[in-house]
Amino acid sequence: MNYFSAIFLGLLQGVTEFLPISSSGHLVIAELLLGIEEASLAFDVALHLGTLLGVFVYFRRDLFMIFTALLNPQELGEKAGPQRLLAFYICLGTIPAVLAGYLLKDAVETVFRSPSYIAASLAGAGLLLLWADKAGKHARAMKSLGWGDAALIGLFQAFALMPGVSRSGITMTAGLIRGFNRMSAARFSFLLSIPVIFGAGIYNLPDIVRQGSEPGLFGFYLTGFIAAAVSGYLVIAFLLRFIQTHSFAIFAYYRFLLAGLVFLTQVL
Repeated sequence: MNYFSAIFLGLLQGVTEFLPISSSGHLVIAELLLGIEEASLAFDVALHLGTLLGVFVYFRRDLFMIFTALLNPQELGEKAGPQRLLAFYICLGTIPAVLAGYLLKDAVETVFRSPSYIAASLAGAGLLLLWADKAGKHARAMKSLGWGDAALIGLFQAFALMPGVSRSGITMTAGLIRGFNRMSAARFSFLLSIPVIFGAGIYNLPDIVRQGSEPGLFGFYLTGFIAAAVSGYLVIAFLLRFIQTHSFAIFAYYRFLLAGLVFLTQVL
């Protein structure tokens, strides 16, 4: 690991975390194809925490409204109710991912990181995204979100533990299946990422501190963190503008192409 690798992986994480193309899959592929020394899970989590900062900054007003509704609802008046419901739906949608992460932690770090699994996940989730984008009604706004929507989207999010699936991609796919428009599906996906990434960061904090405190590694962790935060913020802004006039199809086609390349590297 060197500083160029840390910056590259941080930028890659920030760009791919919020596009529906799988950040974890890209990180594993980069480590394999570019000869970068395999990063530890703790370093991957540090990069995810960088993207979490990007989400916090971009959605700071939304988060302020949610926390105000929970801690001081009188200040928001009638607006407090919908914000408290949104907080409940985010928590509800987080439960499946927490359970899956606890039960499948060992497999996530070993079996699911193999190139064959990543190629299959990239292609399979890409096909589902393409179908949902074309078949979805795109009629519902986020204000119509209900507990059934949050539960289903959360269930889909649990599959994102497998590199190649894409957390943002699979939750956006679920939102489209439920009939939400692209903007609403993406916004809820981003908000839903906050407790999952934060929880993973807290859970792995001892490893991050221990490995990051080793001689020479703190700088790599910090550099990757900053690169992921900046690029993550910019990509959120880009995607929310892009899907106002474009579909998700280009991301599905990219996933098919990448899956093919990964498969070829294993065959050749």
